[in-house]
Amino acid sequence: MSRSLEGFFRHIAACNTAVLPGGRLEFRLGHAPAGWVQPALLPVLLEHGMTHAGDTVTLADPARLEAIGEAMAQAGVYRSHHELFDVWTDMALPPVARIDRGALPLFGLMAAGVHLNGLVRLPHGLHLWIARRSMTKRLDPGKLDHLVAGGIPAGHTAAEALFKEAAEEASLPAELVQRARPTADIRYALDRPEGLRRDVLHCFELELPPDFVPTPADGEVEEFRLIPIEEAYTLVRDTDAFKFNVNLVLIDLFLRTGLIDATSPEGQRLRQGLTGWHAPRPA
Repeated sequence: MSRSLEGFFRHIAACNTAVLPGGRLEFRLGHAPAGWVQPALLPVLLEHGMTHAGDTVTLADPARLEAIGEAMAQAGVYRSHHELFDVWTDMALPPVARIDRGALPLFGLMAAGVHLNGLVRLPHGLHLWIARRSMTKRLDPGKLDHLVAGGIPAGHTAAEALFKEAAEEASLPAELVQRARPTADIRYALDRPEGLRRDVLHCFELELPPDFVPTPADGEVEEFRLIPIEEAYTLVRDTDAFKFNVNLVLIDLFLRTGLIDATSPEGQRLRQGLTGWHAPRPA
């Protein structure tokens, strides 16, 4: 395989480090598998009325999860984000519970987010708006990011979350955001210091007028820059400048725009790697 693609495979592998169960206990909500917990957490879970049998921990009443999560945060088990997220046992079905965003990795629960590629077509080529994350961000401060990205709060659809984040992060007017089109769903499972992340990224794309300039609105972004897509390609391939999961969304963009040949064996393996089914390695 061409050495030029090794950097892209590196990012996919880095986002798929989790081995399941990997010594974890299966976490069930009612009768349905929902996540994975470390055995060290078992005493705390039993204190909150969960049951343990074999390699499984069960919360019989999923509606109790929100209150349990709040109590665990107050006890210092994890640091609360003060933002509720939906909890699924199957993302094709309605959510069964809610819990603070900070507790999702603790339970290895599935989480959903939105990412928006903001593109501008100029006479000298396709350009991409990128953001630099605030140095006060809890996760990956100072890293490069998308024009708009964020988790999906409880009770919101992906589209609703996109409109919300677009206004809050980049001052994007709704009449522009409504032109965004969905492009891909990207999945990965990785071990992070905060726990097991099992994420689904709902990706969108928006072509913006050349004279539009995004403006930070909520303090989560230091600055926005418009760069040639080829510069983004080099940054992803050769560096860790972008937030870890942004690399995956940009790999999808490079495959769709032809910067990476999607029909080649390497391109097909990269595409498959974005599904989270496995973490491909360079040949």
